[in-house]
Amino acid sequence: MVQALTDAGAPFLVGGAYAFARYTGIERHTKDFDIFVRPSDVDAVLGVLAGAGCSTEWTYPHWLAKAYRGEDFVDVIFSSGNGVAVVDDEWFAHAVEAEVLGRSVLLCPAEETLWSKAFVMERERFDGADVAHLLLWTSAQLDWHRLLRRFGQNWPVLMAHITLFGFSFPSEADRVPDWVTRELLGRAACGLWKPVNGERVCRGTILSREQYLIDVQEWGYRDGRLPPDGRMTEAEIVEWTDAIDDH
Repeated sequence: MVQALTDAGAPFLVGGAYAFARYTGIERHTKDFDIFVRPSDVDAVLGVLAGAGCSTEWTYPHWLAKAYRGEDFVDVIFSSGNGVAVVDDEWFAHAVEAEVLGRSVLLCPAEETLWSKAFVMERERFDGADVAHLLLWTSAQLDWHRLLRRFGQNWPVLMAHITLFGFSFPSEADRVPDWVTRELLGRAACGLWKPVNGERVCRGTILSREQYLIDVQEWGYRDGRLPPDGRMTEAEIVEWTDAIDDH
């Protein structure tokens, strides 16, 4: 399938276990193969995979499609389940060349890999250790300015991971530049995470699609996945919530 995409000139990046192993040295054997594409390229990529004998589907229209052939399947990822980490041109501009399955490919950048993993905090899956290991092994090469820009108003999530990194690896805490820590602590000291209008909003839904449902469904908090905090629509949130029991 990788060869078919390469031969067709379809723009894609390899992520998941292969990218994580490249950046951290931690190898995992998973059943799926993750590729990342721009939202505008999903149809073309699925068309190439269909032509290679795969059955395809738009699994969740706001972030994920899939392709199947026998026991093999490919996750075609163009955003994140919370709608935050949309794949754009910068993913490709900063991609890293590597060899995967004997073929030359481009990997998702470390910054965007860290950004997308930082929000995975479900009861059944927490990617905090992945983020810590990315910080451990890539901090010296990270474009910290771009990483801060990626997190945007969600900067407290990055600050939380940096704090946990310092706790987990106290002898390596200085791998995070001092200016980054000072910048984040300064924002916290100024209370910049507070809504400007004092609105009762729950951004916990950006971290977990299930654990904060009571807050938005029963306790009157606005769902932080909706604009202006997030990028999802009401319909996308309903579909993503309905699928909880499928996992």
